[in-house]
Amino acid sequence: MAHVLTLLPMIWPWLILIAAQITALSGRMGVALALLALFISFGSVANLITPWAIAVIAIGLLGAATLPRLSGAMAVAGHTLLILWCFALGAHLVPGFNNLLILDQVYAGEKSATFTMYLNLDKPMVFFAVLLVWPSMLFARQKTNATWLVVGLALLPLIFLAAVSIGALRPEVKLPPWWLVFAVSNLFLTCFTEEAFFRGYLQSLFSSKLGPIGGVVAASLLFGLAHFGGGPALMIFATVLGLGLGLAYAATGRLWVPIAMHFAFNFVHLAYFTYPVSA
Repeated sequence: MAHVLTLLPMIWPWLILIAAQITALSGRMGVALALLALFISFGSVANLITPWAIAVIAIGLLGAATLPRLSGAMAVAGHTLLILWCFALGAHLVPGFNNLLILDQVYAGEKSATFTMYLNLDKPMVFFAVLLVWPSMLFARQKTNATWLVVGLALLPLIFLAAVSIGALRPEVKLPPWWLVFAVSNLFLTCFTEEAFFRGYLQSLFSSKLGPIGGVVAASLLFGLAHFGGGPALMIFATVLGLGLGLAYAATGRLWVPIAMHFAFNFVHLAYFTYPVSA
């Protein structure tokens, strides 16, 4: 808690962003967009977001809001452009976003490699765009498929066992002093965004063409590919994680389920294993 209070003068604008995300997840998109506009305004005044970046955000959100009304070749082109926009923001390829460095080459534990973390401004924009283009991800009405849910949950501990068996991770029980800021950032700036994009949007989009299992597999493969920077092992682990989260989403139709699973997985990794990898 002391670490968060120390950072509060720098990170308080992100509290507005988090409020916008929670409001959007509850289905009140109008209020969420108003809070998002307030966050962007503060970010602009604080030189965190440049006019170019604001223009990129506006184009993406307007395009996402228009996309549900398109059909045929225009819809295909629109979805393709939106996916590229999302990947560009998620990979921090768009200039004009001055993401805040809050952890620089720190150690989670004695056996862990160094870890650096930013509070992102660009990646969370994806969350709002995909909710605009696929709002039904929040309101699916279906009976829970208990078998798929159990299988999805079972895949998560298997990833840790596999990672330990090949030496990618080692058991290390600890809770670093910066755990709370990690938890808040990981939940809202990572898990909210990635699950809305990969499960709520991409999996739903692919499932409408390939069926439920086809959608789970396709979205999971892309989730693994998005982790290519960490090497082949991480890509495989991320793909399996995506399968678990995808099955849980397909089983329940509730976006908060894979969000909670993803966050729990990441927090268990931090608290009980070398983070991000073994030193």
